[in-house]
Amino acid sequence: MLFLFQEEFYGRELLLADRDVVEQQADEILKGADVSDVAFLVVGDPFGATTHSDLVLRALSAGIQYRVIHNASIMNAVGCCGLQLYNFGETVSIVFWTDTWRPESFYDKIKKNRNMGLHTLCLLDIKVKEQSMENLMRGRKIYEPPRYMMVAQAAEQLLEILQNRRERGEELAMTEDTVCVGLARVGAEDQAIHSGSLRELASCDLGGPLHSMIISGHLHPIEVDMLKLFSGPEGLKTLKMTDSSTYDS
Repeated sequence: MLFLFQEEFYGRELLLADRDVVEQQADEILKGADVSDVAFLVVGDPFGATTHSDLVLRALSAGIQYRVIHNASIMNAVGCCGLQLYNFGETVSIVFWTDTWRPESFYDKIKKNRNMGLHTLCLLDIKVKEQSMENLMRGRKIYEPPRYMMVAQAAEQLLEILQNRRERGEELAMTEDTVCVGLARVGAEDQAIHSGSLRELASCDLGGPLHSMIISGHLHPIEVDMLKLFSGPEGLKTLKMTDSSTYDS
């Protein structure tokens, strides 16, 4: 229904381009763009994905001119929580763990950011049109139900990594009491933001997708005041104003 409404709104036929189409059929998207206008609509900013840069390079190689109309993205809309965008370091992705694959590499990037006093935006995993290993091996185009990582699950995985690193005797970049921010459906009328300790976010329910999480670095007093707007009943009264940005225990 929504898709039909969009076609009526634009007055054009819309072709749904999933990840496979964009990555494997880019030439089809550009077909005819040298003699007529072709629009490629994306969620977020067009250059938020490397694949979209590849489309630009392909267009130029084929002698096709292009124009970009920029859009809001979680990369800048995340400022709605009150943390200043220029205080963010490298963005990381947190993926769903499996029984045999439990990567921790994103933690090392968080540690690097924290050592410089910078916040870390964590983009949480999305599984859409994913195939089971069996269907993939058999070449069957059967897809698993969509899955979206929630803030609570991301926080739980990070808590487990902290415990693993602690058992190895490593110096931790953060603790269970480090101030974090959970965000859901940013930009929508029902967007949700909650600030609190990492431990608190592990039991926080922000509703449906899409979710993102921030690990704080050094907090400016204005950032603290803003975060208090999104904290629990106790607020951030015991927040330490240090680079570690943790609660007093």
